[in-house]
Amino acid sequence: MGNRAKITRSVVLGDETRVARHSRVPELGPRILFFSGGSALRGLSRKLKKYTHNSVHLITPFDSGGSSSTIRKAFRMLSVGDLRNRLMALADESQRGNPQIYRLFSHRFPKTASQVELGERLERMVEGTDPLISEVPNPFRRIVRTHLRVFAENMPPSFDLRGASIGNLVLAAGYLNNDRDIDSVIYLFSKLVEVRGTVQPTVRDDLHLKAVLEDGSTILGQHSLTGKEHSPISCAVKELSLVRDFEKGEPAKCEIDDKVRKMILRADVIVFPMGSFFSSILANLLPAGVGAAVRDAECPKLYIPNTGVDPEQIGLSLEHRTELLLRYLRRDAGENTPTNKLLNFVLLDETARQRTKPNALEKTSELGIDLLETRLISEQSKPDIDSELLARVLVSMG
Repeated sequence: MGNRAKITRSVVLGDETRVARHSRVPELGPRILFFSGGSALRGLSRKLKKYTHNSVHLITPFDSGGSSSTIRKAFRMLSVGDLRNRLMALADESQRGNPQIYRLFSHRFPKTASQVELGERLERMVEGTDPLISEVPNPFRRIVRTHLRVFAENMPPSFDLRGASIGNLVLAAGYLNNDRDIDSVIYLFSKLVEVRGTVQPTVRDDLHLKAVLEDGSTILGQHSLTGKEHSPISCAVKELSLVRDFEKGEPAKCEIDDKVRKMILRADVIVFPMGSFFSSILANLLPAGVGAAVRDAECPKLYIPNTGVDPEQIGLSLEHRTELLLRYLRRDAGENTPTNKLLNFVLLDETARQRTKPNALEKTSELGIDLLETRLISEQSKPDIDSELLARVLVSMG
């Protein structure tokens, strides 16, 4: 049997019978839906596809850092970097998939090369003479070359190719070539690399994040919040919202469409996973319609806190983060929505009590949420969650 978890009740997680059944027929696996972004779920996604090909990944499209920001500025579009990252994590990496395309879409141009060198290499890719392109079999090679040609033709003269992901360039080209319809190119990309799951931006709007800190200061742009490209924030986030651009900070609103709403309503399990708490998790709850869809979904809903360091969580206990999760959901679902309609479980490693302040877990439980403690961290993964252990727990709940 699997690991036993207990606090307010006793359940079996990682049930071996159910895990074995899903591993035999992953095509019939559960619809586990994640609100996420960034790379925190890359390892989990690669493990999860062994047990289900039906996981759903709603990705925040507001990233404003790295090579994604270069594409966003050039074409005034949503971020595609996190979409590409998750698509590649869910791609079939066996010979049944398309390993040559997988290698191509995972490749980045070197940051040390000159613009002239990179421009010439992009031209060779368009012509089909670059080794990464020439080894891709037809008709896939023609499709990729067509998309790279579209990108090259639309690329501004000042576009910086250093560090650019080929997968990002193909996604951006498909977006431009399909009347700025990201769904069409995600579908094509998914077929090219045999994606074992569904990846979807929560919304398709070209928007950015704004964070007001407890000291009254304001941060514009996700890249300024995560602590990766700038110094980590010095105090807790008080409020998170959307703006049209991070230069002027004009307030903005957006709403999920019926397609995304149905994905949430049809989920077998809804997960608010580990990752950047504000820029990946809460950012996905800002569009109108998300909270109401979560409320109306008849399935278990769980939060998996980070076990490592998240600069965005400064000053926030587990209790405070759980309260924030509920608060942002209720803004759309309704202030009087019962907790059990929005969040049922907080999933913790069995060592959580040793790493948290006294009574912290009990205070979280008093919010009306079941705390589930089970083995999630292995010797190999610590202090991070072991992707294999977590995947087995989640498919057991579906």
